[in-house]
Formats: sequence, C-alpha cells, structure tokens
Amino acid sequence: MKSLPLKYRIPLAIVVVAAVYAFQHWQHAHKADKPAHANIAAQPAPKRKLGALAFEPCILGQSEPQKKSLQAQCTTFQVAENPAQPNGRKLDLGLAWLPPTDDGDSADDPVFFIAGGPGQSAIESYPALDPAFAEIRKKRSVILLDQRGTGKSNLLNCHFPDSDDESDAARAAFLQSLTNCRDELAKKADLRFYTTTDALRDLDAVRQAIGADKIDLVGVSYGTRVAQQYAMRQPQHVRSVILDSVVPNTLILGNIFARNLDDALALQFGQCDKDAACRRTLGQPREELSKLLATLKANPPQVSYRDATSGELRSKALQAGDVAGLVRMFAYMPTVATVLPALIHDANQGHYEALTALTAMLHDNLQDAMAMGMQFSVVCSEDGDQIANSAQDKDTVLGDSLTEVMAAACKVWPKGEMPADFHQPLSTRVPTLVLEGQFDPVTPPRYGEDVVKSLPNGRLFVLRGQGHNVIGAGCMPRLAARFIDGADAKSLDGKCLDALQAPSPFVNFNGWSP
Repeated sequence: MKSLPLKYRIPLAIVVVAAVYAFQHWQHAHKADKPAHANIAAQPAPKRKLGALAFEPCILGQSEPQKKSLQAQCTTFQVAENPAQPNGRKLDLGLAWLPPTDDGDSADDPVFFIAGGPGQSAIESYPALDPAFAEIRKKRSVILLDQRGTGKSNLLNCHFPDSDDESDAARAAFLQSLTNCRDELAKKADLRFYTTTDALRDLDAVRQAIGADKIDLVGVSYGTRVAQQYAMRQPQHVRSVILDSVVPNTLILGNIFARNLDDALALQFGQCDKDAACRRTLGQPREELSKLLATLKANPPQVSYRDATSGELRSKALQAGDVAGLVRMFAYMPTVATVLPALIHDANQGHYEALTALTAMLHDNLQDAMAMGMQFSVVCSEDGDQIANSAQDKDTVLGDSLTEVMAAACKVWPKGEMPADFHQPLSTRVPTLVLEGQFDPVTPPRYGEDVVKSLPNGRLFVLRGQGHNVIGAGCMPRLAARFIDGADAKSLDGKCLDALQAPSPFVNFNGWSP
C-alpha cells in the first residue's frame, strides 16, 4: 500500500534510505536488491530463551549499502490493545533480539533501539544501522520492538493519492482518502491506542518479560520522544540514554518542518557559495531553487524520463511539490544533497529528466517506509490541537501546506489520551548523550541545546557537516559504545569528531570538486 504524498509526510525518519537509493540508482544505473522483511530461517533450529520469552532464528533484511544479511532471534509478544480491556483485542508485537557477538561475559543491561517516523519499523530499519552498533553489540544484546501500528505489530497503513498537486480539489481528495483510511483501519484497530504512551507500556512489558531490571535506550528522531517519555516515567529502569537527532518533549510536530528545512538549506547550499568554482558554474543554489519552483508552479512541464530501476521510458508532469519533497528528503543527508545545486541548475536550463527520474524513484522507495495510520494516531493525539500555520513559513520551500494538511487531518482522526505532563522537558539524572547534525533539516542543533539544559548528567555533541541520524558518522559508534559502557557522558573525549568535515558540492555530474 502507498503512503502519503511526498510533500505531505511528517516523517522524523531515522535514515532517508530512499534518498541514498535514488542517488545510487541515478549515478550507477543498476537495480539494487531491496531490503527484505525479517523471515524465519528455513532450517529448523533450537529455540533460545531470553527471560520468559522463547525466540527462534530469523534473518533481518539486507542492509544497504553493506548488503549484509543479519542473523537474529525473533518472536512475537502479545499485549492487550486497550489496557482497560485485557480480555479484548490482542496485538502480536514483532520482536527481534540480537545477542552479544563476543563469547565472553555479557552485560545484563540490553540496548533497546527505538525507530523514528512516527511509523517506522525498528526491525526493518535497524539493519542499515547495524555497523554503528558493532562495538555496542560486543557486550550487549540489542532489542528491536516494532512499535504497535508498525512493521509486524498490526501495521496501520493505507493508500493515498500519489500526487503533489496543491489545488483545493487535490486536498479534498486527500482528506476523503484519509477518511476512507480511518474507516478501513478501524476494522482491525482502535486508533486511539497507537500513541507514544501506549508504546511505553509495551516497551516496559517487554523489559519485564526478558528479565531486565535496567536497560539502555537508543532513540533516533521520533524515537527520541519515546526514549524521553520512558526515561521520564521509568527512570529506575534506565541505565543510559542516547538521543540521536532529538525531538524535545516540548516540541509540537507539524509546526517545525518548513523553517527548519530552509535554515538547513542555507547551510548546505552555503557550501556552494563558499566554493568559487561552484558559485561561478551554478550561481546561488537557493535563488536557483526559488526560480525553479516558481516555473513549475506556473506551468508544470510534461517530462519524458527513463525509469532508473526498470530502464523504461516514462512520462509525468513535474510539479513544484515533487521538487520540494525531493529537496527535503535529500537534505536529511548532506553528502547526497551535494548533487542538488547541479540538478536544480540543470533543470533551470530546461533539462528536467534527471530531476524527474529522482522524484519518481523517491516516491517509489518511500511508499511503504512509513505506517501513516500509526503516524496520524501519534501526531493527532499528542500534537494535533496545537498544529498551526506560521506566517514565516509562507515563503519557504515547503510553504504552509504541510501544516494545513496535518491540522485538517487531525480534525477527523481518532485521538488517544496522553499524560498532562507529556510536553514537559525531560529532567532526569539518568546519563544521557545527545547527538545532533550541524546541517539537520528537521531537528537542528538548537533542539539538543534545549534538551541538555535539564539533564545534569547529559552532554551534547554537534557533528560537523552531518544531517539527520548521526550515530554512524565518523568515530561516533566508538564514542556511543564507550558511553553505554561507562554511563558517563561528561568523561567522553570527543576530539575524534573534529575530523568530520562538511561535504564539498558537485559542480557537475562528474563528482565532487577537488
């Protein structure tokens, strides 16, 4: 099933894998293997126990670009959908366990990886991040719990019109599709019980079932909201927390995306402004982007392009929303975004083929990456009443359409309950490491600065030249493992991060400038 049109997606995603796929396909023009879902291994093997739970061997999907097959142990964990009705509908939650890789003594505190979105599957999205956990996994188990409504845990997703048309008719069609989605999902789910607060109850039930008194939390993007809420309510069971690309508890999702993207683009495109060859060849990328968006809004061209995966010739109208969505997703990963100035400049010369092929591929790769029904249950329950337009968003790349669509959607989507202190800042003595990317287009460094103010045992690292989801950058995997081992953020020596640099822009399609 397809998900929300590209420009209207809220995702605080953990990794924009689709952006990497798109760039690799465009550059190399070959079809890559798509990640597979976790599958039970064909050969029968004895079950392993962790606490009270029995697991059996499984293989998690191949990761890109490592093409690494990841062996794990899998099971399901049953919970009541509505805690007030323990004999009512039951949910079988997907659960994976990656045992320590060293043969020596292992630590008693497992690491729970919490995926982003809202709407991503921890089990399906983790393999791409496994190299960043290599040091952590030597001593500790990693636990992957698909949050209810995602992946293998009663997936809540449905089909929406695949269009970035911003007309009133298109928005009306979307809202009708949203209503249909709500009604269809209501046949298998009470949509009020798929919130962050419900996920906390599931996480703690799994902690108890595997026999862990204390756990370590690694949350990425929206996953940092889950981690903060759990640390706020169960501090006695949390040994350490890593918040990668943090979403402060005080933040209202839906109000942040337009301005944050423009601020990040100013930094990313600024790399071209600093490069004489790039500036001379491509001009000022932000002005070039504004010119292109104005052209596409006035008269979207019908473009013939070659599909990068099948090689087939296709045709589609290139909309301004297509380009805005592509820019947004590429901005998550500044190394990938270095090609944007050249693509935008090329399009302003009337050459739309490459840009169109990339927007089409990005749509295809993101179709099933996010469980949009679960996302609406989270955002509408926890933020919906406070989603509002801002006048300063009107002239941004994204404009105010995303905010308008989300606010309208939340008027028809069922809402769950949340604690009265849900949006209070996390204030705890639990050791906490906060990570931010300098060029992050969705959770900028100032969010990390705000969060650590109320964390006496917290520390912030801002990684130079990096975007969203930075735990795998440079020496950060080693630092993360040291932090979890010692549970002491203050003592970490982060000098090795000084080696990180902002990526150089593409001046043309032959690669980075020397």
